[in-house]
Parts: sequence; structure tokens; C-alpha cells
Amino acid sequence: MKILIIGAGGVGIGLATSVASQGAEIGIYARGKTAQAIKENGIKRTGLFQHYEIKNIPVYEKYTEIPENTYDYIFITAKTTANEDISSNLNKHKNILKTNTKIIIFQNGFGNDEYYLKYFTKQQVFTSRIITGFTRPERHISEVTVYTEPILIGSLQKESPHQLQEIADLITSSGIKCELTDEVDKYLWAKMLYNCSLNALGAILNCTYGELSQNPYTVEIMNHIIDEVFNVITTSGYETLWNSPKEYKNLFYSKLIPDTYNHYSSTHHDLQKKIKTEIDSLNGKVIELGKINNVNVEYNKIIYNLVKAIENTF
Repeated sequence: MKILIIGAGGVGIGLATSVASQGAEIGIYARGKTAQAIKENGIKRTGLFQHYEIKNIPVYEKYTEIPENTYDYIFITAKTTANEDISSNLNKHKNILKTNTKIIIFQNGFGNDEYYLKYFTKQQVFTSRIITGFTRPERHISEVTVYTEPILIGSLQKESPHQLQEIADLITSSGIKCELTDEVDKYLWAKMLYNCSLNALGAILNCTYGELSQNPYTVEIMNHIIDEVFNVITTSGYETLWNSPKEYKNLFYSKLIPDTYNHYSSTHHDLQKKIKTEIDSLNGKVIELGKINNVNVEYNKIIYNLVKAIENTF
């Protein structure tokens, strides 16, 4: 089995090391200092679970360097801000894909498959819910910092994911449990409820998730965001794991936030580094669906606009 990983951050290096440790042949698309670090050192997975180190990894800095008709799977592990560029380049260089190559998206947000469905069939494009925590202490190293639930792989287009069992088995064999699901949309919306409420707000206010939950003013904002996201889920014809906003809020404040009390969001890290965030795939997606379905999402809009205003200063 041959797998191309596009995106060499914590998730990309972590998954690349996981599948390579179990015998998959991998290649990594990376650039600059990251590409050089992988060429010189290989890749490592540290932290929770078994540690692995893989040497002599093919690294491509241009799509024209990727060999033709080689890869059975492509993992998309780059930030969502790169999806338009990645999908367009894969379309321009379709010769690197086999006729039955599958694309699996391992990213934050909802609806990222839409970029790839412009060019590839729904039988080729799959997505995942990943809430395992990966950090990148060095450019070629991924550290598994948090594990709560298995990685889930499925299709937002209602295609059967069972043809991807060999991928799930590889990741699971490496020590990180991975399962297939016919209801990946429910789990992605569960993650969206969490991220849309906390991620950008914590970044704007430069505080942890726990601090947000202790402030009555931010609690009010988060409650409105949750209500709006639930309305979008319902009117868009999707489902999630809870029957009502109230049911979700009970879990949110009693379990989900306490478990990540001291966490700073990915959006916080991006703004601190003065780089573009993934807000378009988070609150921005809620706004998009709200507009389509005539749902009031004013709190999501305020959060979205504040992040965009900060980005505009970079």
C-alpha cells in the first residue's frame, strides 16, 4: 500500500509515522525547512502510545516531483486554508493518482470535501473526525499529547467507508484506534459545536477554554453560538449526537471544557504567529449554511469578523 501525505504538521507527521510503522510505503509533500528536516532525519512519533522512527522517506517539494500512477491513498493533513490550492494542484497533476486512488481528509471544520469534489468523484473523497492531539516539537517529529476517542473515517456523501478498512487497521495497529463510520457528519458537527464555541473566542480574548467557562459574559456568547449552530444543523438536514442545545450544553460545561481547561486553541496559536486561521471552515461554514437556510447566526458572524479583522493586520 502506498500513501501520499500532503501537509507535514503534527497530524501529518503523526499519521505518516503511524502507517509507515505498519508497513505502508509513504511519501510526504512538504516544503522549505520542513522538507529538509524530514530528508535529513526521517520522521518520528513520540508522546502517548508506542514511539516510532522512520528513515529515508521520499519528500516532494513540487507536484511535478511526485511519481506518476503510484499512490493508492492521499491523506490531506494540511491546514484548511490550503484546500483550494491542494485540490487544484491534484487536479492539474492527476497523473500521480491511480484510477481508484482515495483521498482522505484529516482536518478541522466541516465541508472540506467540497474543494475536492469539484475535481474528483464522491467515491474517491472521504473525510475524518480526528480529536487526537498532535503537536510538532520539531519539524520532523509529531508528539501525541491527547487521546480521548478513536479517529473516525467516513463519507459526507453517504458512500460506504468500508473499502477503507485497511487504512483504519494500519492506524489502529500503530496504537491509535481508528474506526469507520456511516455517520461521520454527526461526529464532525459534534466537533464543530465544540470548536465554534471555543476556538476563536479564546483566541480573540487570549485565554484558555477554562477561563472562558468561568466568565459570565463569555458563557453567554458561547451559549448563543451553540444555539445558532444547532439551528444550522437542523435546517441544513444534518444531525448530531444530541437532541437539543440544552443537552449539549450540559455535557459541554460539565465534561468537555473541564477536560481541556488549560487548553489554548489552534486559532490562538495561529494569531500569535500572525498566520491565517481556519476560521472559514469553522464559524465561517456555519455562516455559509445559515445564509443558505435563512438562519440567524449573528454571534458566529461577530466572532468570524473579529478574527478576520485581526488577520487583516498581518
